[in-house]
Amino acid sequence: MEFDIYEILKYMPHRYPFLLVDRILELTDKEVIGLKNVTFNEEFFLGHFPQKPVMPGVLIVEAMAQTGGFLLLNKVDISKRENYLLYFAGIDKVKFRKPVVPGDQLIMKLELVRFGGQIAKMTGIAEVDGNKVAEGEFLARLMER
Repeated sequence: MEFDIYEILKYMPHRYPFLLVDRILELTDKEVIGLKNVTFNEEFFLGHFPQKPVMPGVLIVEAMAQTGGFLLLNKVDISKRENYLLYFAGIDKVKFRKPVVPGDQLIMKLELVRFGGQIAKMTGIAEVDGNKVAEGEFLARLMER
């Protein structure tokens, strides 16, 4: 199942300039694949780095976490979704393999390892043109507002 930006906005509390997922390409009970179009117009490129723009690793991790968050929020009853937020509870084993630059399409693949109703663990990779650019493990906590 695919979701465009308008559907993503119904699920996610993030907004410009911090929503880092443009499209959900696939969604199952255990996996999600998201896409982020990385453009030269991103504000962070003004200072990172002006002569050779590179997407900050922390934002790659955040884009991956938001993609995983979409999967988790999809598990909450739609009538109650606005009452919940997801928070980072931890990240582990994060590695960056290659830089992400303007013009890249960042594809984020997250897999749900476990979800106990409040705490979720996911593993994920991010790719550009089929090449791994980042990977890691993510913990998230689903909390009422």
